[in-house]
Amino acid sequence: MSRRASLILLLIFLPLWLAASYGLRFALMEDDRWVGLCVEEAARWECQLRAGIGLLIHFKVIALTALGTAALAFFLPGRAGRGLAVLGLVFGLPALVLYSASLAVFAVVIAALRLVRGSGPATA
Repeated sequence: MSRRASLILLLIFLPLWLAASYGLRFALMEDDRWVGLCVEEAARWECQLRAGIGLLIHFKVIALTALGTAALAFFLPGRAGRGLAVLGLVFGLPALVLYSASLAVFAVVIAALRLVRGSGPATA
């Protein structure tokens, strides 16, 4: 796949991923209906999912994963670095939305800088 096609796919995927993250936040995590239902029936799979995501948020697992992959991507050259930068964005955007913005903002900026960085000086 060409670099241009990869960029177009990334620019389509990331806003959809951001919208899905907001959907998860407002439909499952902050909806009063789920809060009341999960108090009464904590064994439902939706409530278990909600509790698991809550633990990931509380322990900053999503944000730290995003920051780690973005930082590693910044120092890796070539395709591996670009792939890890995309992975950093994939973890960083939900971390921004899901209450871990203080760490995730650095991950998103570092990953984005890695993606726009050139391949280095051109050799003739």
